[in-house]
Amino acid sequence: MTGAIVAAAGLLSPALADVGKDAIGECYGTLKATLKKKFGDQSDLVDAVAQLEKKPDSEGRKAMLQEEFEIAKVNDDPELIRLAQDLLDKIKEQPGGQQMIDQTQTNTVSGVNVGGNFNFAPVQDGGSK
Repeated sequence: MTGAIVAAAGLLSPALADVGKDAIGECYGTLKATLKKKFGDQSDLVDAVAQLEKKPDSEGRKAMLQEEFEIAKVNDDPELIRLAQDLLDKIKEQPGGQQMIDQTQTNTVSGVNVGGNFNFAPVQDGGSK
């Protein structure tokens, strides 16, 4: 999930011009609005997203966001996972989108940034809600 937000923050940076910004921006906006709804406008998690948006290349801010996601157990929320997957799908559709995802993909188990080629499979329905 962190990778989706990091990639979108980089793509939506004012310095970048991208054909697919509207579709990505819409998905990103929906994800952010849902985070605010679930965790509150003043939550540390929402603040971490805002801080990353200001400096999308900052490793410290990426780590802060990852930490807040883990504390809030964001990866246990099926709705947020679906929204993040939608965002990743929109990013992948753009020229260089898969490369952007590859560069920002974070191993959420160990917290280590990893590189390489990743293929994202659709999120499976099911499980507890």
